Amino acid sequence: MSRLVMKFGGTSVANIERIRNVARHVKREVDAGHEVAVVVSAMAGKTNELVAWCTEASPMHDAREYDAVVASGEQVTSGLLAIVLQGMGIQARSWQGWQIPIKTSDAHASARIEDIDGSEIIKRFKDRKEVAVIAGFQGINPETGRITTLGRGGSDTSAVAIAAAVKADRCDIYTDVDGVYTTDPRIVPKAKRLDKIAFEDMLELASQGAKVLQVRSVELGMVHNMPIFVRSSFDKPEDIDPHANQPPGTLICSEEEIMESHVVTGIAFSKDEAQISVRQIEDKPGVAASIFGPLADANINVDMIVQNVSEDGKTTDLTFTVPAADFTRAKDTITAAKAKIGYARLDTATDVAKISVIGSGMRSHAGVAAQAFSALAGRNINIRAITTSEIKFSVLIDTAYTELAVRTLHTLYGLDQT
Repeated sequence: MSRLVMKFGGTSVANIERIRNVARHVKREVDAGHEVAVVVSAMAGKTNELVAWCTEASPMHDAREYDAVVASGEQVTSGLLAIVLQGMGIQARSWQGWQIPIKTSDAHASARIEDIDGSEIIKRFKDRKEVAVIAGFQGINPETGRITTLGRGGSDTSAVAIAAAVKADRCDIYTDVDGVYTTDPRIVPKAKRLDKIAFEDMLELASQGAKVLQVRSVELGMVHNMPIFVRSSFDKPEDIDPHANQPPGTLICSEEEIMESHVVTGIAFSKDEAQISVRQIEDKPGVAASIFGPLADANINVDMIVQNVSEDGKTTDLTFTVPAADFTRAKDTITAAKAKIGYARLDTATDVAKISVIGSGMRSHAGVAAQAFSALAGRNINIRAITTSEIKFSVLIDTAYTELAVRTLHTLYGLDQT
């Protein structure tokens, strides 16, 4: 017998019929003898609707009341699933974040989980054979007693954190895709599903644009060494053998559990990027701080950074990227600090995309990035900026070449299905 946490996203619980389908997945695992906790998102589109209501009520709304409103979507779903499970003869009870409790920081709308007490859920596993149906995305700040939410995609984070708290054997993330692919199959039809992927590789894929999992959930899985299994909720529940070693999907696990590590695991891309170039700044200590300090104070994340020093060494250009959603704020922040920075010109571009090549195998292989630069040059794709790390490198290119670049690199590293 195993202890499982099963998480279902918004499309999986979009209406009552889909909630019944989720219940059949849960029943399959219960009938197999497993102890089960289920974490659910709000129905598809419901959170957007609730957010829109808050904005309509007041564009400058109180973040504490915002959390009280948007957390209600998961509350509805958890109650409905518990009702359906009970109708199938399964002992089930819904739980809100504050009832467990899931204790969080007080950063409303983007709180971080600090502690979870899973003892009562474990006790009910033992005493009542009860399925816990838990509202994802939400918790409580113990100091204020207020409901908090974890930010978009927070139900994934809830699920992995709860899995760690109840000492589960695995956390299954059910979604509208059947696993993690080498890249987006809509862009590259030859993309293949990975049977296993290391936490580090998945963390890079998620942070560089892959939409399968929320970044913090992967971080939590890595910290607690909690295996995460990404699978489709649209596979027929009755067609899946709960005792199979690995049903269709992708297991995210420690690198040691992967027999053969490929040089490149996958290609991620993001079109939600903007480029800012600060030109002809005096090259002296403190210049970078005068640029990036105000951006940090404005909570704007800076990604790729490239610095070019002039031939005479007196001035420098600094180019960096920010999320497209923060572009206007970032530009205004730099403009407001012009007197302190002392730059001559500000150049910007929003028609850029970031392509990232990820793989733990890069640690022991030289020339991986050089191959990409050569292949992109062969396609007449100009590279605006480059960043590298131990298991990843990213290039910034014109948005128009995104699909061509992804397909070129996917083929270059032998990731096409054979």
